[in-house]
Amino acid sequence: MNLSRLCRMPLMLCAALTLTTISPVIVAQNYSVTMNPTLNGLDINLEPVANAEMLVVIVSNNSDKRVRCDFLYNAAPQMPFRTSEFVDPGKTVQSMFRRSTHWFSVVVNVTCVAI
Repeated sequence: MNLSRLCRMPLMLCAALTLTTISPVIVAQNYSVTMNPTLNGLDINLEPVANAEMLVVIVSNNSDKRVRCDFLYNAAPQMPFRTSEFVDPGKTVQSMFRRSTHWFSVVVNVTCVAI
């Protein structure tokens, strides 16, 4: 084995280890998100952020009223999950849905009403 080949071995080993640690994260985020919002004329912004172990929906209230947003997450075969978030005017909150099984798609029904 010549010296130049020996010098390249640690670099190739580092590259291989890096790729094996990154790959599962990329594969684990491979699911689609469908948002079905009912905003009742309110100025609400919904932004889904797909992570490996959870789905985060960022809710921004741009209206002048306090709102309650009800979420129904459906990611078969996982059981449907319901939650609510209260958002003050001009504020932003996050709603999280944690994964307990492998997802292929997540449907999120969101209903926001002024309170």
